[in-house]
Amino acid sequence: MRKGCPHPNLRRWLARATAVLGPLSLVAIAFGQQPPLPGTSRAGTSQPYPSPSITPISRAVSADDDASAVSTAHINFAQAEERARKIEPIWLAQQTARGSAVYDRRLALAGLLPQATYHGEALYTQPNGVPDSGPLPGTVGPVFIANNSVREYISQAQVIDKLSLTGVARYRQASALSKQAQAQSEIAARGLHVVVTLDYYAVLAAQHKLIAAQSAEREAQRFDDLTRKLEVGREVAHADVLKAQLQWEQRQRDLADAKQALLAAKETLGVLLFPDPSTPYDLDDTLNAQPDLPPEAQARALAGASNPELHSALATLQASREDVRAAWGEYFPALTLAYNYGIDAPYFAASGPNGRQFLGYSVGAGLDIPLWNWFSTHDKIKQSQLREHQAQVGLDYTQRQLIAALDQSYSELRTAATVLTSLQASVGQAQESLHLTTLRYQAGEANVLEVVDAQNTLLAAESAVADGAARYHVARADLEQWTGPLP
Repeated sequence: MRKGCPHPNLRRWLARATAVLGPLSLVAIAFGQQPPLPGTSRAGTSQPYPSPSITPISRAVSADDDASAVSTAHINFAQAEERARKIEPIWLAQQTARGSAVYDRRLALAGLLPQATYHGEALYTQPNGVPDSGPLPGTVGPVFIANNSVREYISQAQVIDKLSLTGVARYRQASALSKQAQAQSEIAARGLHVVVTLDYYAVLAAQHKLIAAQSAEREAQRFDDLTRKLEVGREVAHADVLKAQLQWEQRQRDLADAKQALLAAKETLGVLLFPDPSTPYDLDDTLNAQPDLPPEAQARALAGASNPELHSALATLQASREDVRAAWGEYFPALTLAYNYGIDAPYFAASGPNGRQFLGYSVGAGLDIPLWNWFSTHDKIKQSQLREHQAQVGLDYTQRQLIAALDQSYSELRTAATVLTSLQASVGQAQESLHLTTLRYQAGEANVLEVVDAQNTLLAAESAVADGAARYHVARADLEQWTGPLP
């Protein structure tokens, strides 16, 4: 038992003043106000154990910041992801590759369709001086036998189409590569979702840790004032005051570290969101959402139906098979069809002398049959078959990797959800433990080390909850990388 206060009237007055003014004001009255340490405040509160409240991130960074002078953007997770998609280079590179593959497919299709052109030409050749030697009666022929007339006018529309098995296979290969690029784009989108989730909830976790550090600093300050008050009443030794003072100083250092950690986390996320990473913003706080674990069978079904890694591997295999067909196609003939309509005459007119018709058409067909190419087609086939085999091996590996990754991701999400639930319960227990330990200390039934240990336990529990909540959200995003959005 502690020794009783030698002045009973003074003790009753101290108790009454404590109830009205709070312990910090009482210490200031009893001892005279002491200058606070740098970056701290000696202001007290009449509630000894307030529950921490969520404060905006922009206000939790520093009390010295003039946030009212700068417009602060409020961003939720969907807006953060949308902003990241506008400036993140890997995502944009995949979008460019996807667009390029779409155009490659369209170009391959255009190669199968008839090509129409207009050809206009006028030729003049020196006459050969021989009467009636030209293409028309009474005209002179040209000097060069390769030319048809002294004057020749050509104005024709030409439609040409070339059909081959290789061309069809190349189009189908381009279609498969377009699907592969689309799958790669989806892979990049889901990867960006994981990155945004990691940085977004790292900021929220840092915010919650800062709030916990602020609460712990205030609690350490109150306990410091309590020990000083009890020392005045000769209920505790001066060693308790020193221990409480050391605890308060440590909490001030922890608070400074928490502020710096929040600033660093905000800068990291700011790189994804803004052209200027130092742009002020605050986030929609969804860190403490209750864990929601989807059924494992549902996750597996989604992964099998909509996994872009699997779709990309399948498209790669399909493209390699079409490459083999294109190589085989070079063994077969290629058919060329041509249709010309217009004039090719010594006069630029639809008809000439004696009612001769100059306007008309011609149709031609050609067949190119490969005979000898020094085994280049054979080598192309072998080369494409090697790529086909590699694509098949890649598909098999992707399937095995998907099974393993899905098991690991789901297990991590289940563990994170269980741990988060346990940590949330531990915070309430730690708060109650600190409250009861402090009351026991005031009654002389606990020593200062027990109170300090309870304070440390509460701060550790609150910090662990922030980390556990961030871990849960990141684990869910990682699982969605394989399954797509979970309900």
